[in-house]
Amino acid sequence: MRVLLLGGTGEARELARLLVADGIEVVSSLAGRTTTPQQLAGEVRTGGFGGAEGLTTWLQNNPVDAVVDATHPFATQITTNATLATTRTKTPHLILHRPPWEDVSADWRWVDTAGGAAELLPRVGSRVFLTIGRQGLDAFANTGLWTLARCVDPPEPAPTWCELLLARGPFTEPEELDLLQRHHIDVLVTKNSGGPATAPKLRAAAHLHIPVVIIRRPPLPAGVNIVNSPAEALAWLRRTVRVTG
Repeated sequence: MRVLLLGGTGEARELARLLVADGIEVVSSLAGRTTTPQQLAGEVRTGGFGGAEGLTTWLQNNPVDAVVDATHPFATQITTNATLATTRTKTPHLILHRPPWEDVSADWRWVDTAGGAAELLPRVGSRVFLTIGRQGLDAFANTGLWTLARCVDPPEPAPTWCELLLARGPFTEPEELDLLQRHHIDVLVTKNSGGPATAPKLRAAAHLHIPVVIIRRPPLPAGVNIVNSPAEALAWLRRTVRVTG
């Protein structure tokens, strides 16, 4: 069995490890946006395919038994491209979609976009902690609020309207509590990425009674196969390739 794994997440790394341990050939594809990606089991390719057309051509020239999309829940363009390309090439396609966070605090405020979050912020707090990554930061440039933005890699160009904190998680709840208190944060902004790795900031905010503005996930394409864990993805691959192979 040979699998193309669209990665970049912790779930993708775990699935790559499971596949290799199971004797399955895996090609992990990374977009290349992170300058120092973590080690992955199996073969790794870096860089985009060139949209849905490019991925279609790649699949035609590099046949695989299945494509697993384990990208970030907000990587909508990659997911759309993968859905189109696998439909065109009749390649089995699975989305590994970690469960979203559910409300754990009465102080969660839901919005649909980064722009909606920026518009809401002045009515919620005055010292903002942005944890949405480096993409989409510009939406918050004109809030007029003191802002700390945490990113793995520096945005280009570097924003002058906020303080940057370059750090790679996961972070513990005590570390998040210390950061929120040290910077006198009174509102947290995040995407509904889901998963346990980045949840400590939510627990820390709840402990300090800090409101959280959460950007909802975009919808998935209709009719796709979805699982919520690397173990479920491995089981699906075993079943699917047996049936179609």
